[in-house]
Amino acid sequence: MDETVAEFIKRTILKIPISEMMTVLKAWNFLPENQLQTINFRQRKESVIQHLLLLCEEKCASINDAALLDIVCTQVHRHKKIWDVFRMSKEPGDDVDLFDMNQFKSSFKKVLQRALKNVTVSFRETEENEVWIRVAWGTHYTKPQQYKPTYVVYYPQTPYVFTSSRLTRNITLLGQALTIASKHHEIVKMDLRSRYLDSLKAIAFQQYNQVFEIHNSTLPLQERRLALDSRIIHENRVEKERVQRITQESFGDYPQPQLEFAQYKLETKFKSDVNGGILAERKEPLRCLIKFSSPHLLDALKSLAPAGIADAPLSPLLTCIPKKKMNYFKIRDK
Repeated sequence: MDETVAEFIKRTILKIPISEMMTVLKAWNFLPENQLQTINFRQRKESVIQHLLLLCEEKCASINDAALLDIVCTQVHRHKKIWDVFRMSKEPGDDVDLFDMNQFKSSFKKVLQRALKNVTVSFRETEENEVWIRVAWGTHYTKPQQYKPTYVVYYPQTPYVFTSSRLTRNITLLGQALTIASKHHEIVKMDLRSRYLDSLKAIAFQQYNQVFEIHNSTLPLQERRLALDSRIIHENRVEKERVQRITQESFGDYPQPQLEFAQYKLETKFKSDVNGGILAERKEPLRCLIKFSSPHLLDALKSLAPAGIADAPLSPLLTCIPKKKMNYFKIRDK
């Protein structure tokens, strides 16, 4: 086993908590079950790593094997990455092609390898019909940087792609590879970004009206409603029912997708009927940035009116996030 591969595997294993080690190694599916049973996970982590490296040495682990381990770790801790959403499109009148996984992988690799001499591409398919792709970028003169890869999650026969990358210089090339391999015509970055990949998927595929697992949602929906009702004090019962009805119409009954923020860029020209003033002759528009942040922004927005913090209905700019599939907005004068 190459020293570079050994160091890569060592660094990856160091990121895995001991309590999750066996689960990750089984999902990796590189070391056989009988060898995994020989590892004592109660000893110091350094000793566990040395034992694992010896097992990997015996099996002559390659750089691709190490990359697959990194993909598994990223899948388990996907919320530690920032994910961007891209949408692909076909030409009008294009036929729907049957998806061939082997052809997709081959085409994707060819596009990247023709443009870059040094690039490592690894794939991992999941039972959820996801294709996880890991790209380690190099140049014509330098080897691939394994510690700053790009992760891509693609759902076959859909136009949506989710990416997480610390490098942005190769994003155009990545888009070309994705469109060619998936037989699309164009790819566009959406104004939608979050740490929570599952919530981004729910918004993109408009599945947020279905029950899916989110953080801090252990109580059944009925109990959460009762808990919310117990905190709301209104002297006017009719007004309370109106607020609840409007909130339900705006957000629905289902758990909200988890997003951490929504950002609004405002650009407007100064308007005044009063002559003179400092801003009267200003030609440049006024600009400001407003950002709403919360560990669970949509649930927080949903609770504002019932809690008496805001009037109902809320602004469409706040309630339209899942429908428009955006959490970055630019507001300009019409």
